[in-house]
Amino acid sequence: MYRTVATPTTRGESPSNSGDSVVTLDQVPRWSDAEHRSSLQYENDPSFSNSYFPDPLTSSPGGEGSSNGMVSRFPVDHDINSKIYLWRGNPWNLEVDAVVNSTNENLDEAHSSPGLHAAAGPGLAEECATLGGCRTGMAKVTNAYDLPARRVIHTIGPKYAIKYHTAAENALSHCYRSCLELLIENGLKSIAMGCIYTEAKNYPREPAAHVAIRTVRRFLEKQKDKINAVVFCTTTSSDTEIYKRLLPLYFPRDKLEEEVAISKLPADVGDENGETIIDERKIRIKPLPKKFVPKPPQAPVDLPVSDVGLTRRNSAYLDSYLDPAFMSLIKDPDERRKEQWEKTAQAQSGWNCAKLLGFGDLGGPPLSSAEEYSLHSRYLSKANSLNLSEIAEMKIVYRGGVDSEGRPVMVVVGAHFLLRCLDLERFVLHVVKEFEPLIQKPYTIVYLHSAASLQMQPDLGWMRRIQQILGRKHQRNLHAIYVLHPTFHLKASIFALQLFVDSVVWKKVVYVDRLLQLFRYVPREQLTIPDFVFQHDLEVNGGKGLIVDPRTKTKPGFLFWVSLCFAPFTGTKAVVRVVYTVK
Repeated sequence: MYRTVATPTTRGESPSNSGDSVVTLDQVPRWSDAEHRSSLQYENDPSFSNSYFPDPLTSSPGGEGSSNGMVSRFPVDHDINSKIYLWRGNPWNLEVDAVVNSTNENLDEAHSSPGLHAAAGPGLAEECATLGGCRTGMAKVTNAYDLPARRVIHTIGPKYAIKYHTAAENALSHCYRSCLELLIENGLKSIAMGCIYTEAKNYPREPAAHVAIRTVRRFLEKQKDKINAVVFCTTTSSDTEIYKRLLPLYFPRDKLEEEVAISKLPADVGDENGETIIDERKIRIKPLPKKFVPKPPQAPVDLPVSDVGLTRRNSAYLDSYLDPAFMSLIKDPDERRKEQWEKTAQAQSGWNCAKLLGFGDLGGPPLSSAEEYSLHSRYLSKANSLNLSEIAEMKIVYRGGVDSEGRPVMVVVGAHFLLRCLDLERFVLHVVKEFEPLIQKPYTIVYLHSAASLQMQPDLGWMRRIQQILGRKHQRNLHAIYVLHPTFHLKASIFALQLFVDSVVWKKVVYVDRLLQLFRYVPREQLTIPDFVFQHDLEVNGGKGLIVDPRTKTKPGFLFWVSLCFAPFTGTKAVVRVVYTVK
């Protein structure tokens, strides 16, 4: 079925994927090749621009990327680098010992890597049906049939959810490690690995690439003599761009890349196997107490009274009962977790009055800065991987212009917040994604409460959760919250937020009764305001503040005043669009 490529490609260039042609490892550039380094830069290709994940090799060694005396967690290893390949194309076109197939627990053909079963023939599906399935994070091996490879290793990647982020990371790491272990167990030397994570399982692509690359690096550090080649195969330009930026972090080719990688690597790069470290789940084994052996009696020695306590303190008998954890002043993780649960229970019991008043669940201890950063990072990563266009079309939260002092403005429309038909979890992701560019520097929020009193609003517990997800940078850079057309209930809720949630943020609220006052803080031309807000302002303020329309240089005409005066007698409302400006 397959034929060998007649003309090999030049070293450093990606081989062409022509139909059913077999591509040998000699045609795939090594990661350690100098030519390959230049071929992976894509400096002039705008499709590879990524503002959130910058290129780790763009900073100079004397600036942000300097090592500052730190020791690299992934030092340069030319033997390991010589075994790494990066290739754009389907892995089953490669002539290697084994290829990896990302599938589901039943090893179904429909959920396998697209095109693999068609290239391998019907025999592959028949053998998969006899394996009895496979668990998530594990792997099983079959024959390759019509493929140029000798074996196919099937593995099942995890489904991703934010609250199970650590479990998904470790399961994905175990997928890659299981494939490499099966490779060695079957006496094979080379493997082609596509992206095990899939769009259907919602795993963010860049965090998954971090897990894949660091797991392979840690495995090769222990078993590099038993493996000749590991080929990372990508099928999309975005995956290729991600791998070309992350490979220098874990497989640096020279001291410059190693020094830059020190400052660019994530804080958590896993343990010796590449898995996420969880202190609470570590097995702690205490040493057995020393057996006390009585010493032969010695002649008593008269000591001063001040030395008696010192002698007892240094005795071997007391040393056998000293706890090393106590002596090192390291609190046991189980005890820390127990204390945290107790604080949470006390806090929840203390806010029962808030629940009775309808403020929601305000319990729980405040999050540390590290916990807030981790929470914000998980939500932002999830938001960037999803299509939230249906939330954006509701125009609940959207960008405005700038205020009178040049700070960017975020507009929130309370009447558009339809709690009954809104997925709150997806809305939170949309908020995190929209606020991310703004909270990096001072900014302003304009909240339009016009006609929002008729809608159901979220409780204070939900507002507290939003504030924790946005993090402390949001609190620090927020200049003011201008609330238009506030009601008594809204003022009471904000007062409760000052008492129960955070007095720093919610004391920045500025109440604005009419649009004319709002335009003193934010110019009219900088805001996109719905029409019903103008009508609501007209009804509430009775026409006060109407001034000349700057576009027509005219005042409201006779028909406007007639409709406004006769509206109470006819039982209808005057629907007039009023344009405000500041003199």
